[in-house]
Amino acid sequence: MPRTSTYQPGLAWFAALGSAWVFVLVALGAFTTSIGAGMAFPDWPLSNGSVNPHGWLTQIDKFAEHSHRLSGTLMGLITIVLAVWLHRREARAWLRRLGWWALGIVVIQGVLGGTRVMFDRIHVPGFDMSLGQMLRIPHGVLAQVFVCVLFAIAAGLSRPWVENQLGVAGPRVRRLGWWTAALVFGQLIVAATMRHNYAGMAIPTFPFSTPEGGLLPAGWDYRVELQFAHRVIAAIIGGAVLVYGHFLFREKSLPPWLRAASLLLVALVALQITLGAQIIWTGRSVTMTVGHVLTGALTFATTFVVAFFTHRDSIERTTP
Repeated sequence: MPRTSTYQPGLAWFAALGSAWVFVLVALGAFTTSIGAGMAFPDWPLSNGSVNPHGWLTQIDKFAEHSHRLSGTLMGLITIVLAVWLHRREARAWLRRLGWWALGIVVIQGVLGGTRVMFDRIHVPGFDMSLGQMLRIPHGVLAQVFVCVLFAIAAGLSRPWVENQLGVAGPRVRRLGWWTAALVFGQLIVAATMRHNYAGMAIPTFPFSTPEGGLLPAGWDYRVELQFAHRVIAAIIGGAVLVYGHFLFREKSLPPWLRAASLLLVALVALQITLGAQIIWTGRSVTMTVGHVLTGALTFATTFVVAFFTHRDSIERTTP
């Protein structure tokens, strides 16, 4: 069949479902990390030499890690189909390139996940983490980039985008969108570094940094610095989202559903801060931790895709 840039419902829905499945993968990855099950199996790509290892349905650590591996495999298959489908049916070159970028990222993610297992015992002088443990940080960060690539593909294939029903945002809203998305992405990098350095409870009180109500921690080390930076950036993001949401909601040239995304962003940030507080108050509850990671990814994806929608005209005009 010939390539076309018209709305293709089958391809659009497949991309949307792929974008949804990635959050299953993120949730399973967060759960695996939260219960310390990343090395439930010492081999890769198989688990104890099998695709159906003994005990994975009855032992929680094995279930977490093997489910994460299986969901990653399915994500890879979805991405292969999406990239090939885009290549064969989509006329816009930038969307076809995004499909191949998504495939490249998912391959790198698989390799990072595998080398994390195989290099777990390699000690790095001067660091508390092994080489394999260090690879968890780029693995977590690249997962967020992958989410955004999938969301960009789904947005570009959507009916409002293809049929140009998005209106034209002013320069202020466009700039604020990208700056807010960049702030959230920076926070996710800090969060991944903090989580994999076991700094989630480095400051065991909230909202204050000491039991006596001090704003600054009583003592400092790199874990406390990571935790404190995470809190400061969260406050900055809260203010940035309120400002961005205000101007986005007032941008009358945009369709109502896109303007209403400002309310969703504010709600997601409020939920994220609440979950972060609950992590401290519950002593790092697994449920709260997984919810916090998942909400963080959803907040970033939502901020990114809203900003992406507001740049529709410039993307289609300048990108072949």
